[in-house]
Formats: sequence, C-alpha cells, structure tokens
Amino acid sequence: MTRPDQTPAKPRRRRSGGRRGRQAARVSSTEQSVAYLERTLPAVDMLDEAGYAQIETNAEIILEEVGVAFQGFPSALDLWREAGAEVRGEVVHFPKGMCRRIVQANAPQSFIQHARNPAHNVKIGDNSTVFAPNYGSPFVMDLDRGRRYATLEDFRNVVKLTYSLPHLHHSGGTVCEPVDVPVNKRHLDMVYSHIKYSDKGYMGSVTATERAIDSVELSRIAFGGDLQDRTVMTSLINASSPLRWDATMLGAATVYAKANQASILSPFILAGAMSPVTIAALAAQALAEALSGMAYYQLVRPGAPVVFGTFASSMSMATGAPTFGTPEAGQAIYVMAGLARRLGVPFRSGGQFTASKIPDAQAAYESASTLHPTVNAGVNFVLHAAGWLEGGLSLGYEKLIMDADQLGMMGVYAKGIDMSENGQAMDAFRTNPAGQHFLGNDHTLQNFETAFYRSKIADNNSFEQWEEDGRLDAAQRANIRWKQLLADYEAPPLDAAIDAELQDYVGKRKSEMPDALY
Repeated sequence: MTRPDQTPAKPRRRRSGGRRGRQAARVSSTEQSVAYLERTLPAVDMLDEAGYAQIETNAEIILEEVGVAFQGFPSALDLWREAGAEVRGEVVHFPKGMCRRIVQANAPQSFIQHARNPAHNVKIGDNSTVFAPNYGSPFVMDLDRGRRYATLEDFRNVVKLTYSLPHLHHSGGTVCEPVDVPVNKRHLDMVYSHIKYSDKGYMGSVTATERAIDSVELSRIAFGGDLQDRTVMTSLINASSPLRWDATMLGAATVYAKANQASILSPFILAGAMSPVTIAALAAQALAEALSGMAYYQLVRPGAPVVFGTFASSMSMATGAPTFGTPEAGQAIYVMAGLARRLGVPFRSGGQFTASKIPDAQAAYESASTLHPTVNAGVNFVLHAAGWLEGGLSLGYEKLIMDADQLGMMGVYAKGIDMSENGQAMDAFRTNPAGQHFLGNDHTLQNFETAFYRSKIADNNSFEQWEEDGRLDAAQRANIRWKQLLADYEAPPLDAAIDAELQDYVGKRKSEMPDALY
C-alpha cells in the first residue's frame, strides 16, 4: 500500500465488456439499498440476570449517594427539585428508582426519524439497526493528499458519499469539522449541506443553544414550514463524564426535547480516566449518567424520543492514549446493550473504531473487533459506523468506503438464516444425483445472483488477473471507488423555493453575528 503522502499507482486500463463487464453489471444489479436493518439474530447477552441486576443496583447507589452534576443550567435544577430530587449546589441526588421510573413511564421504546425522502425514514429501537457515518473529526485523510484539516468541501463530499452508499442509512451529523468556516457559523453550512446534498435523516448541532435552535428552524423550512411534531433529527448530547452534564449540552438537549426531536444521551468514557478501569464499574457509571440525562429529557417534554447512548473504550495505562478494538470495549458494548434492553429504550454504541492513522491491517482488525460486537449486541443506532481513523481525529475517504462495504456484509449477517422453502433447498437435493456438483442445478441457477454478498472492494481474482488489473490493494481500490461515486453523484430533488428559503435563513443568520472561534 502507498503511504498517505504518495499518489497511488495508476491501475492498468481494464478491458470493457466480456466476463468482467458481466460480473460488474451483476454486482451493480444485486446491491440493494434498505432504509435500515431489521435483525432476526437474537442479541447476545454477556451477563446473566444477577449480573445485570447488580449493575443496576450499583447505578442507583451512584445516583442517590454520589449524584450527578447539572452545571450552569439553573432551570434543570428547578425541574429536578419539582420532581422530588435533592439538589445540593449543582449536584442532583435522586431517590432510588426515580430516574428509571421517569424514563420507563415516558420514553418511547422505538421511534421513526423522518427523512426528506420517506423511503429513507429510519426506525430507531426494537430490532432495528441504523448505520451512520463518522462524527466530529477535525482532519480528513486520503491516499492522494494525506492528512489535512477538513474543509466545507470535504464535509459536502462525505455527505454526498454517504448518500450514495446504500449500506449507510443515515447522513450523520458533524461528519468532519469544516475548519475553513468560523466555529459559530459552520453549523448552518453543515445542516444545510445535509438537507441539500442528501435526503437521508441527519443530526442537528449541539455546540450551543442557539445552534440547536437554528437546526430546528432549518429543519422546519426543509420539511415544508411545519414539522407537525414529527421527529426529523437525532442529535448527540454527550455527558462530561464522570457524572456531569454541562450547560452547553443541557441547552441543546432542552431545545430538541421541546421540539420533539430525538437526542442520544451518551456518556463518553475512556475507562481508567473517566471511570474506574473495570467493565462492571464503567457500566454502572454509564447507566447512571444516561438515566439522569434521559430522565431530564422527559421532564422537559414527556414522551420526547431519547436514545440510551454510550461511547466506551479503553486506554493505554502506559501512555494515556485511547485504544480501540480491545476485548474490554467489546464487552462494554454487550453489557450496555443488555442494560438498555432491560430499560426499554433504543441504544447507541459501537462503530468501526481504530487508532490506526491509515486504512491498513490494524485499521481493519480493530474496526472488525468493534463492529461484530455492535451487531451481535443488537445496537440500534451506530454512529461512527464508517470512516473513523486515528482515534476519531481523522475521517478517511478510503476508510469510509472500506467500512461501508463491511456494513453491507453485516446487513446480510443480521438477517440470520433463511429457513424458507427456498432456504432449505430440499428440491435441489431431490433433483441432484449423488456425487454430482450443484453448479448446474435449477436451484443454483435461480439463486446465484443473490446467493452471497459481493464486495465492491475485495479482490477475489487470480494472482494473474490481480496483476493485470494493476496490483491494487484494498485502499487503492477504495480510492478509485470514492472518486467514481463523487463523479457519478446526482443530488436528490429539493424544491427550489425551499432551497431559496434555506439559503436566505443561512445568509441572514451569518450576517447577524461576527466570526468567532468558539
């Protein structure tokens, strides 16, 4: 593979038509886009009833005895006092079972996030899984230009690619940070880009209360002037672990709750720094934090959709650097998913994480070590499902393509075993003489185009054919694919009057404030 600062080798010109042309046409025709995954696989539990119950008990002790800080947001403290919690300064202490009762009495078990195109509406909760791309990286990386600060052009490119990739169900949020736009204005360009260049669901801004308000207003315009109480955004509200919600996150959460928009209330924990080092302790703390956040959301507006989120990983105890793809992180996903099922709310976690700086073998195996627990645990909303590099500091163009290919495989895996008459294929046995291969059997001929997942990145040809095609590795093939996807991109329809109103709103809001770096 080439280094990030090198241009990949140009492939030799491929022959058109013939066997390879027919193969490409079949792959294209059989790749299907679905709005979201509906899993038939049973979720894997890593704890028994006694284990889950002990963690829930420990979380209640933390909520009651230690408490959770709601900092810089007096109205939140007022709501908690009215609800019967004990407020000491800015730390709220909750009577045993209070947060759980509030959540279970009000929060929906699942909800629909409406997209501009109803075909891309997603169900979040129950047995559904929604894959969304990378979030929050200040850098981007590709094989041609290497690692660099992300720009608005990069942001738009990633939105276009995500729209074009059938196994990414959701446009995401801050897919990368467009650092060429002032901090206080870039949210306007980001939300507009999701609306303009995709018709899949998207996430709103959470970096300030007024930016959440702008996100709701832009969404109102995009959906024809009135949201009609529909949930059209899912946004990420991170706890300042350990055991703290800050004013920025609370302000955004309050805006979205009042507007009946969904939020992922998500502790962000690197075990050993933001929690004790053990998985049982991490799980108890994350449950306490998420319960307090989701309960607050229900106090603001009962019934507003919430997602129990958690970002949990390990760290190097030698250097303090975050580590990814570790067995402990996988265990945390399984345990937290089980706790969410017991609570009865949708769950967000997992993705394709790696500390690698380039899309190499380390990136592949660390990502796979996170993706498989994510699917097996039954995670409902998967942020960072594609594109993550360098511990989240970079979004990789090639990594986005390679990860999306893996998501397609997970879509097949999550369907489980086909036990229909066709799946059992008994007629194939009855019509095939003993000792004769099945290649010419009617059942094979009827199913060969859809029988197995066909990767658009993997090379399964002979060594000689691989050499003839340019000796490309997986990242180089992904480099070609993302460029082709952008070249072929066609924007989804957007009413011209709505587009003009969106642009007017963005322009007006930008003119009302000077550029700022915060």
